[in-house]
Amino acid sequence: MKKEQLVVGFVRGSHGYAGECKVESSSGEYEHLLKLEEVTLRHGDAERKCKVESSSGGGHVAYLKFSGINSDEEVRKYNGWEILVDRKYAKPLKKGEWYIEDLKNCSLIWDGGVSAASAAPAESVGTITDVLEGGAGYLLEVSIS
Repeated sequence: MKKEQLVVGFVRGSHGYAGECKVESSSGEYEHLLKLEEVTLRHGDAERKCKVESSSGGGHVAYLKFSGINSDEEVRKYNGWEILVDRKYAKPLKKGEWYIEDLKNCSLIWDGGVSAASAAPAESVGTITDVLEGGAGYLLEVSIS
């Protein structure tokens, strides 16, 4: 089952003094962030729905101003929080791409290695429970079968 909301970015600090947030895109692309009208900010179990009052930036940065967050001190309270949107507002996928959220609860299949000599049948070794950032790439957290 696909989740209805996806993480599209992270609050990474304030920009100026009027409550504008510097936003890091989770996909590496920023154009879709500049079109957002409403988001959910989330940190653990805490959530806050916000309207986007303004957006600017481009290239490798986006600045978003959320309703009700009106100073750099208030932005600091949300530093590191995830920015979620309904799936239809997330970055459009290209062929061969998927959302990280869609990997969760998928089976992890091991085929015995790359050697044709091994010829072991593919088998499920566990279920992906989370995907974590890990320096040079992503790490799969797996519940072993």
